[in-house]
Amino acid sequence: MTALLYILGVVVFVVAILASIGLHELGHMIPAKAFGGKVTQYFIGFGPTVWSKQVGETEYGVKAIPLGGYVKIVGMLPPAALEAADEVTVDSAGNQVVRVRKSNTGMFTQLISDARAAEWELVGPEDSDRLFYKLPWWKKVIVMAGGPSVNILIAFGIFAAVFATYGNAADPAVDTTIAEVQACVIPAEEDGRPCTAEELVESPAPAYRAGIEVGDRVVSFNGTEVSSWDQVQRLVRANGSGPATVVLERDGQLVTVTTNTTVTPRFLESGDTETQEVGFLGVRPSTRPTTGGVGYTVTQMGDMTVEVGKALVTLPAKVWGVAKAIVGVEERDPQGPVSIVGGGRLAGETASHDEIPVKEKTVSLLMLIAGFNFFIGMFNFVPLLPLDGGHIASALWEGLRRGRARLLRRPDPGYVDAAKLLPVAYVVASALLVMGVVLIVGDLVVPLSLES
Repeated sequence: MTALLYILGVVVFVVAILASIGLHELGHMIPAKAFGGKVTQYFIGFGPTVWSKQVGETEYGVKAIPLGGYVKIVGMLPPAALEAADEVTVDSAGNQVVRVRKSNTGMFTQLISDARAAEWELVGPEDSDRLFYKLPWWKKVIVMAGGPSVNILIAFGIFAAVFATYGNAADPAVDTTIAEVQACVIPAEEDGRPCTAEELVESPAPAYRAGIEVGDRVVSFNGTEVSSWDQVQRLVRANGSGPATVVLERDGQLVTVTTNTTVTPRFLESGDTETQEVGFLGVRPSTRPTTGGVGYTVTQMGDMTVEVGKALVTLPAKVWGVAKAIVGVEERDPQGPVSIVGGGRLAGETASHDEIPVKEKTVSLLMLIAGFNFFIGMFNFVPLLPLDGGHIASALWEGLRRGRARLLRRPDPGYVDAAKLLPVAYVVASALLVMGVVLIVGDLVVPLSLES
């Protein structure tokens, strides 16, 4: 049964990601066709074709390696300007195709020329007015932003549904109801370990001595009515080793207990490395996932955007850390990046975990799928070719350049030639390929797990 649940979790995750890829590519194809562009291919995956079908002018299909997808929009690259010593041919549409002579150029220039020539081999006479590079700059932005925007919308839809119903476990709401009464005073550095018999005798926690119970709700502390756990915490910490009168609500009745708080070193904030001497009672509050609507979801995704931005900046270093973990130089960072393979493993572990209720399993899988979609969407907005953000940046630059020329009554500078940025695209694509391989190997050799 556990194996079947594991496989089910992996299948659900993989199918969801493939569906997200397909919708991403629809986000490009639908506006491209709406603006009159010609889309000749719509494929999910890379490598050898597994299945395809021609519908009108577009071939739809699936390829063997499900690590992405693409749509082929005709005329992404404009024809090159004619220079001396170039080889010039005329295609079937009557357009000049320029191929730079290998003896006169470097490797990248020749690659640009080859890419441009390959692009124009697909252009027919009837396509002259449907070429992508001829679209107004704002239409190019919409076409290229459509894909990653779909991923972000998928993430938003999942996040909004989960936050409105189950709530956001990563942003827990804390109330004044007691969830845990600590039996003894544990040093801050060892927080979480059980008490020893000696500690139970020598240093029982004040709350335990006073008879405070799990489920009690704190009503007041030393005469001050409280409405939040932060308020309780401030009052306890400021009380030092003084007497404490705590009014509790227990089973609908008010109960008053008296004790003395004790002074002990504590970490005051999450992430603190130094402790401070403060008053200590020995209780923990109950928490629950915070629920919220569309506005709450937008706020949370705004915070996520900042975190994803930080993650993207450190991604190469994080991947290098995974590479070192593969060869055993260091432990793998449990908060580091994973590939679709690692995501599948986590989904399988979640689905097959015996101690996780079905409701929590479902929420965890949905949040994993949403997280992947959000990261994919944000990652594709990075303004570097071959990512969608690189094409968006080129289109925005074209609009800015042409707008400036009109404002200054200068000649139209023409289309931005994205082909000139292909050397950057090759370098970025190579780096992405290497990072992808490292993450996949890492997820196979030193995988992360739910217990990591």
